[in-house]
Amino acid sequence: MHEHWMSIDEYARLTQMDRNSVESLIVRGKLVTIVEDGEIRIDPSQGMSGIVPASLTALSASQADVTIGASFVEKTIGTIINLHEKVLVAKEETIESIKNENLFLREALGSLQELYDEDRRTIAVLTEQLKLSHQEVEFMRRKYKLMWGKVIEDHASQ
Repeated sequence: MHEHWMSIDEYARLTQMDRNSVESLIVRGKLVTIVEDGEIRIDPSQGMSGIVPASLTALSASQADVTIGASFVEKTIGTIINLHEKVLVAKEETIESIKNENLFLREALGSLQELYDEDRRTIAVLTEQLKLSHQEVEFMRRKYKLMWGKVIEDHASQ
């Protein structure tokens, strides 16, 4: 395309920088680049003022700040991501635990309902048997009263 565009490796050799530094400059937008045939090409005539600082002390200070800042940011982001993953795992464990507890409570409630229904049926049967027993006792009382009443009358008349 253009003859003055060069690859990352050529640019690194020309500027005596390592490939990672050149890539860092590309990411920060300090170099003008295009992608040609799947390869990143750099325009060496553009963006030199962003690369070469006014003095050597400014270069060393800015690199230290960028290095420390980038390292700090990477560690901070890594820590946040790890904490987020731990929170998600804990959340999933909590949800699973609550689901298991709900299932247990549902089964326990079903068992209690079955016991309650069985007790109701037992109470109904016992109540019916009690009524029949009362009727039978009442019948026997009348029968013995009639029977003993005749015996007492017969005995009194003798």
